[in-house]
Amino acid sequence: MAAPTSQATSADPHVGPRSRRAQRFIVAIAAIAALGGALFGYDTGVISGALPFMEAHFGLTSLGEGVITSALLIGAAFGSLIGGRMSDALGRRDSLLWAGAVFIGGALAVALSPTVAVMTAARFVLGLAVGSASVITPLYLSEIAPPHIRGRLVSFNSLMIVSGQLLAYLINAVLARWEAWRWMLGLAALPAVALFVGLFFLPDTPRWYISKGRRDDAAGVLGRTLPADDVPAELARIDRARSLEAGAQRGAWRQLRTPWVRRLLLVGIGLAAVQQITGVNAVVYFAPKILASTGLGTGAAITATIAVGAVSVLATAIGMSLIDRVGRRPMLITGLAGMTVSLALLGASFHLPHSTAVSVLVLCLMVLYMAFMQATLNTGVWLLLAEMFPLKVRGLAMGAAVFVMWVVNFAVALVFPVLLDLAGAGLTFWFFGAMCVVSLVFCKRYAPETKGLALEDLEHELRRAAGAGEAKEVEEAEEVKEVKEVGENKEVGENKKAEAGEEAEGGLGADEAVPEASAR
Repeated sequence: MAAPTSQATSADPHVGPRSRRAQRFIVAIAAIAALGGALFGYDTGVISGALPFMEAHFGLTSLGEGVITSALLIGAAFGSLIGGRMSDALGRRDSLLWAGAVFIGGALAVALSPTVAVMTAARFVLGLAVGSASVITPLYLSEIAPPHIRGRLVSFNSLMIVSGQLLAYLINAVLARWEAWRWMLGLAALPAVALFVGLFFLPDTPRWYISKGRRDDAAGVLGRTLPADDVPAELARIDRARSLEAGAQRGAWRQLRTPWVRRLLLVGIGLAAVQQITGVNAVVYFAPKILASTGLGTGAAITATIAVGAVSVLATAIGMSLIDRVGRRPMLITGLAGMTVSLALLGASFHLPHSTAVSVLVLCLMVLYMAFMQATLNTGVWLLLAEMFPLKVRGLAMGAAVFVMWVVNFAVALVFPVLLDLAGAGLTFWFFGAMCVVSLVFCKRYAPETKGLALEDLEHELRRAAGAGEAKEVEEAEEVKEVKEVGENKEVGENKKAEAGEEAEGGLGADEAVPEASAR
């Protein structure tokens, strides 16, 4: 357990890096590493503007649109698993370098695809990079950030994701007049090159260096992000966490079978599913299609989507400013309540007659929904997944949670265009609203609060909380068992009484038969 005095020193929001050099270092880390988030956002958002033209070029059906859109997402699901394991083995930085190289090749392959089959395969490969970056980038930022700014720095990755989506919407709107959908897709290679080159100038994280026995490297990185007086305490805290894990002498997969770790993993998987089942990426991928269903033309619908991207960036910035002050749990619960109301109104708006006013109303409600989503749920879930798992299994566990996130994302993207045609937009968005209610109940009951704790102290707190929960479950199970045993004993007693009564009745009948026989 970490010393309270060192935690108080490093977690004080008024104590930060004491030099401009340290501040510049942290900014550089955030900017270069979060390019992975920007690429994640661009590659997922750009398809919304390209799809209408690809539909005409390739003759796509609604199912075909879903297949091309979701190919990247199933690739991302497997990429998240690869990324988690790779980040534990090779390091956070070198794993991001691999993702950057695949981003470059995948973007060019998608842009030059001659057929639907090649396009689908290329987007799957690109998805491997997207999924890897979605795991490694927040992991890297959470482990290299000082505790008092960790929430804001990791949330900066969420800001870069929505900024990447906004950039995609802007480029889509500009290039839509020439129907230049291949350029829309291929321009993703430019920030990928910037990510790949920039990573050569960054170190890996102190926690990963410690896990590989490279204490001097870890101290060097900590010295660039923390005041010199705090470095020994932070090293000692990481060392203690590593010593506990080394003493257990168990691998990551075996560690996941530990009850309290498994409980955290299941909560993390639930949070990942919550982020997707509430419908955010139905709007991100298909906003022009949704707006076109209200009567807007293709060009106008693509341009109107810029509003969704702009509000997403603004809302994420607001969420970043609040997350370390308000806390993770209150943000999730408030956001889900607002999303529920927004989706209920959005579903109702599709039952109105088509008109320009209705198109504007639908756009405003989509923007309201995205504002709640990006300011709270999106920011909070990514941050919790980066914080809540113990160090030894952090990469693997986060990879597993993000794998589920991408699988649910894949399912939504594949089915949404078909649902839109079969059930209509109104019922589809009401379904997402119902999922928000279920998610609200889940988060209120299970989402942990991680505000203000160093990762190693946080691990201790979560272990203690999960242990208390397990003890309570064991106690409840024993009470149920005891009640069941009492019931069984009572039933056995009643059966014995019944058998005794039957024997008494049988004896009485025999005694009565003897005098009757003698009389005869």
